[in-house]
Amino acid sequence: MTQVAPVGGASPLQELDDERVRRAGVRLLLKRDDLLHPPVSGTKWRKLRPNLERARATGTLLTFGGAYSNHLRAAAAAGREAGLRTVGVVRGDELRGRELNPVLARAAADGMELEFVSRSAWRSRMTPESLAQSLDRFGPAWVVPEGGSNAEGVRGCASLGEELRNSGAELVCCSVGTGGMLAGLAAGLGHGQRALGFAALAHADLVAETRALQREAFGGVRGSWEVDATAAVFGGYGRRTPEVDAFGADFERRHGLALDPTYEAKLLCALFARIAAGELACGTTVAVVVAG
Repeated sequence: MTQVAPVGGASPLQELDDERVRRAGVRLLLKRDDLLHPPVSGTKWRKLRPNLERARATGTLLTFGGAYSNHLRAAAAAGREAGLRTVGVVRGDELRGRELNPVLARAAADGMELEFVSRSAWRSRMTPESLAQSLDRFGPAWVVPEGGSNAEGVRGCASLGEELRNSGAELVCCSVGTGGMLAGLAAGLGHGQRALGFAALAHADLVAETRALQREAFGGVRGSWEVDATAAVFGGYGRRTPEVDAFGADFERRHGLALDPTYEAKLLCALFARIAAGELACGTTVAVVVAG
């Protein structure tokens, strides 16, 4: 891969040398946000940084995630670095008392207090009543939703689009789990650029969620963007398929980059299928966010 020099403190931009892309006459850039802030990892840092500032008023950041949530791991590391107390509410009270998996063990090692809740309690976690109970239990805290996708996190991700304004990319692709990164990315892009989000899960209206986040962060819908709700789901969130596993292994052999199987492996597998089908015009420059 050829590295395109980043501007200021931006994450690196690398051009992918791949004959499948060259045959289609397409230029493919990787926006390496996974290299932006190694302890916290990439785009999560963009979302968490403004939330950490808000959490300083109480000294505590309270957030949510599943048993293998990279957001929880990132929040714990960021909180430790910022000198803040962190509390993580984890989906699944059946996990209480069990040995922690590597993701939660890392979060705990970084000082995060883990609270395991039932599936029914999880579903109501963001209601005013449930939040009040959490704050009664843990004390005053700045609350960050699952994935870090709130107004602060969205505004933090606008810098991602701003860094890509002069990249030459007409199309910028990212994986979408909660809509926060796409909402900020699209708002930060320049005139003539559009963002395409590949849904990582099938059971959420990510278009509505992204719109709602943009309204919360900016007062209205911003930028040119759309969501492909089906091409990169591949069996559902967190599930593996032979096709994606084979693509990821081949990509790592070709380019020396291991892709996250939940997000970027699926995104790039779906994008390469589009390229092979001739759906991108010859001469198009595409940037793909490797979120980390």
